[in-house]
Amino acid sequence: MKKIKISMETNFWATYEIEDPFELINAFFNYCTVDSYKNTLNEVMLYVYKTEVCNKERPGDVFDFHTAVKSFIRGAYLLTFKAKRWKVKEVPEEWQIISQASLNKEEYQDPFLVFEKAFRCKRLDEYEFFLNEIVHVSLSPYREEFDYDLITPHIYLIKMLDAAQVMSERGVIKIKDNVKDNSE
Repeated sequence: MKKIKISMETNFWATYEIEDPFELINAFFNYCTVDSYKNTLNEVMLYVYKTEVCNKERPGDVFDFHTAVKSFIRGAYLLTFKAKRWKVKEVPEEWQIISQASLNKEEYQDPFLVFEKAFRCKRLDEYEFFLNEIVHVSLSPYREEFDYDLITPHIYLIKMLDAAQVMSERGVIKIKDNVKDNSE
């Protein structure tokens, strides 16, 4: 099987290039919290529909958000190829429903499902286009009309952030090959 090689472009915010999507998740959440990413995403989405500029005092923060989230989206895409060989450690017997965030019970138990669903719904380039568009328009003082769906990628990006947070908290383990050699 051919290995998928995509640069996650982490050197802009992590100061070095990360090649492993699991390592990217750790660096991503060390860079900023999941709540901060979700708040910034929601704020940027709000300003898409306004004639005001998002974060006028510090627009560079929106650029930093853009570079980190673009890397995250690329890492999330690569995680879809890891789902068959890796799994998230077991769900605690009891958990607070709030720890699921936007995930349903099945997605909380297997966060890889979120990434698979997200990239079945939209392609990698569509998520990157969505991110570029919302950041561009939120930093512009003009109102724009959109003839494409901004809601679906927004919802899936929130779910991917929550799924990655679950993976980060619980950890991942490699699935052992249980295939026995019959050549004996």
